[in-house]
Amino acid sequence: MNYAYARVSSKDQNLSRQLNAFKNCSIIFDKIYCDKKSGADFERVCYKQMIKKLRYGDLLVVVSIDRLGRNYDCILKEWKRITKSIGADIYVLDMPLLDTRCHEKNLV
Repeated sequence: MNYAYARVSSKDQNLSRQLNAFKNCSIIFDKIYCDKKSGADFERVCYKQMIKKLRYGDLLVVVSIDRLGRNYDCILKEWKRITKSIGADIYVLDMPLLDTRCHEKNLV
C-alpha cells in the first residue's frame, strides 16, 4: 500500500503544493495524511495514525525530508523505525537518492 505524508508548521499555511505533488504518485486520497503542526517532534495526530497503518512492504512518500520533521536526530530515529522495524520503504520526491525501495527505482 502507498501512503503519503504532508506537513506544514502552522494552521495558516497551505498544504496544496505537497498535495499536488502526490497527484503524480498514484496515491489514493484517503491514504494521504496531513498535519498542520510543528516538525519539532513526532507527536502529531495524523502522523501517528499513518504510522499505525504502515506495514512491511508499504511505501511512504513525502515531498521533502523536512516534512517528516525538523530535528536531524529525530528524523534518523524515525527513518530507522519505518525502514527497519516496520519494514516499509520511504521515497522523498525532491531527493530521489533517499528512495529506500530495493526493487525498481521508478516513480511511485
